[in-house]
Amino acid sequence: MSTAPASEPTAGPTWTVGDVTVHRIDEIPLPPATGRWLLPDATPDVVARQDWLRPSFADDGGVLRIDSHSFAFTLDGLRILVDTGIGNGKQRANPAWHDLDTDYLQRLTAAGFPPDTVDLVVLTHLHADHVGWNTRETNGEWVPTFPNARYVTSRTEREFWAGYDLEEARRQMFQDSVIPVEEAGLLDLMDVPAAGVDIVPGLRLLSTPGHTPGHVALQLTSRGRTALITGDCIHHPVQLAHPAIGACVDIDPERSEASRRTLLASLADTDTLLLGTHFAPPTAGRVVSRADAYRLTPVPADA
Repeated sequence: MSTAPASEPTAGPTWTVGDVTVHRIDEIPLPPATGRWLLPDATPDVVARQDWLRPSFADDGGVLRIDSHSFAFTLDGLRILVDTGIGNGKQRANPAWHDLDTDYLQRLTAAGFPPDTVDLVVLTHLHADHVGWNTRETNGEWVPTFPNARYVTSRTEREFWAGYDLEEARRQMFQDSVIPVEEAGLLDLMDVPAAGVDIVPGLRLLSTPGHTPGHVALQLTSRGRTALITGDCIHHPVQLAHPAIGACVDIDPERSEASRRTLLASLADTDTLLLGTHFAPPTAGRVVSRADAYRLTPVPADA
């Protein structure tokens, strides 16, 4: 599947959090069928009742818009990438993820983060659309894309999948996108207690289990300002209005909903910038209370 652009890639949109500039690194918009499959309870009728979702997050027919992208930023000299998308040339069961040919690395470089300059890669969880650019193919082998980086994920996450009876598609994903990083000695497993844990000052992993057992969200703080990168605790803004809507691939749906509700309650009516890992543009916003749930007030990018 070729998705190569016709023009030279440029740096994507940015948001300012204190002294930190957060870049969105675009990979690919996912096809309209993705939302119907991923969030089956987000029916067109349910979506249509949330007029604030249109036109950015859903179309007039109630079809959800979902993207694949990463976030990159520099914090106290550390060059950091959060989640690595689907990747190029990966053999995947999902047709939307299979054998992509995108300009993701060129976009990352245009934003000022050439692969060999990245110091830290944070993986919210180990699903195929979050670890794909962990590696790239070189001379017929999958090698770490970011050879000078420390790849961080939850110990609970890795240990769960290590003991899981993997189906062939997931086994393939681990073989091409996780195990090469481990074999290179670059994967760093962190214990993440319920209260969260700092990776470095200003960067904190928050325990948000359910979608996967070791799923984490990421909190960034600089000069009194805060941003929260969702991972897949929240796939789409419709889940702010309906926190009970879960993903069809949640390992523990009840725990996923509980994590989502706890996270949203902590963010509601604060200045924290919410950055959705799969949110279509405008991608970022603030969580505001609305009746017995929430909505997202978009925050436009700086550039």
